[in-house]
Amino acid sequence: MKFKFEKLIIWQKAMDFGEELYKITKKFPKREMYNLTSQTSRAVDSIALNISEGSIGQTNPEFKRFMGYAIRSLAEAVTCFHKAKRREYISNEEFDKHYSKSFELMNMMIAFKKKIK
Repeated sequence: MKFKFEKLIIWQKAMDFGEELYKITKKFPKREMYNLTSQTSRAVDSIALNISEGSIGQTNPEFKRFMGYAIRSLAEAVTCFHKAKRREYISNEEFDKHYSKSFELMNMMIAFKKKIK
């Protein structure tokens, strides 16, 4: 027996993405613990959390609303990557890799949201 959201590829990818980014934030300087590290972790975690919360809602419009929150959280995470890159906490290669994954996930989430009636 599984929850509805566990079958969603976007949820699975969001979960994997969150864990990858968690590992990266562990390398950020200690002085960022309550700033960029925390903000990045909360943003990437919110992606999967909003997908799961919306999927068990009562109505499709409610699910669409939560998908919107998930998409915004992903945009926030991307901004955090830019900050991390500018502060030289991550390499250009790390940035490019995760930026690419972010872009793919964003496109999938937007397409999924459009299909919710």
